[in-house]
Amino acid sequence: MRFGRRSRRIAWTAIAAVTAVTLAGCGGLDASGPSASGGTLADAGNLEGVDYIVGGKNFDEQLVLCEITVAALESVGGNVTPRCNLGGTDVARQALLAGDINIYWDYTGTAWASFFQETERIPDDNELYRLVAERDLQENQLVWLDKADFNNTYAFAVNGDKAREENLATITDMATYIREGKPGTVCVETEYNSRDDGLRGLQETYDFQVPADRLQVLATGAIYQATQNGDCTFGLVFTTDGRIPGLGLTVLDDDKRYHVTYNAAPIVRNETYTQNEAIRQVMAPISTALDYETMLRLNGQVSSEGRDAREVARTWLTEEGFTG
Repeated sequence: MRFGRRSRRIAWTAIAAVTAVTLAGCGGLDASGPSASGGTLADAGNLEGVDYIVGGKNFDEQLVLCEITVAALESVGGNVTPRCNLGGTDVARQALLAGDINIYWDYTGTAWASFFQETERIPDDNELYRLVAERDLQENQLVWLDKADFNNTYAFAVNGDKAREENLATITDMATYIREGKPGTVCVETEYNSRDDGLRGLQETYDFQVPADRLQVLATGAIYQATQNGDCTFGLVFTTDGRIPGLGLTVLDDDKRYHVTYNAAPIVRNETYTQNEAIRQVMAPISTALDYETMLRLNGQVSSEGRDAREVARTWLTEEGFTG
């Protein structure tokens, strides 16, 4: 969604008000249980005396990332206040800009397309990260720490049996299937359906057109189950969502690299970062360890197995030796 300058100012004012209420109501949601003890992260730096207010958005992956950060910073002596599960992207971003939180994870593609309103496609992951990090530091005094390698971007998935029956492996295969008029429905969320860099751009890139009577717009969470049970032949998903393996879905390869890369990275307010820059060294091993398969597994433990995000995060950190 794009706004004019005046509309954006009005929108941010409203978001700031919502953020204040949200923060007031979410203060101690994730604070139960003992603090994490030292592990190998302690070798990277001691963050005693620095106050960290750790935020996060309101979906499973963000809950896990937030809880990982809380435990990691606790384990090296940081004074940590959890503010996980704040709300959507706009609420979390505005909380960081306003100083209501001072660290949370976001995505390179989100910053490029949503925060900075850029439409140019940058295919190289490292170049996109560099552009976003430099701009956010210059314009907003926000420091991007090292990015993780997993890419939580848009994708299309198919029921695993259907994928094997029809030999569907790529979005090119999906486009061919639709052009040939084979039966089935394409399901997307509202935002993807309306954005220029959503369904419209996908159809232009892959040279196909979904007939109106074969397109369904559903809530994001509903698409996964609807794809598994066949109500959606092709369903829009996020690549690291834990429901993908849980439901036996096959993700189609974006063979023309249409979708923007969404690598996650912790973002810190510069005033907090400069209090002890060792936070970069503390968080770097975590970003390195969070590859695609790891993030998919951790998300699945929350999404498909119903485990608590705090427990999942702290168990993983201990298994990796990052915390004691």
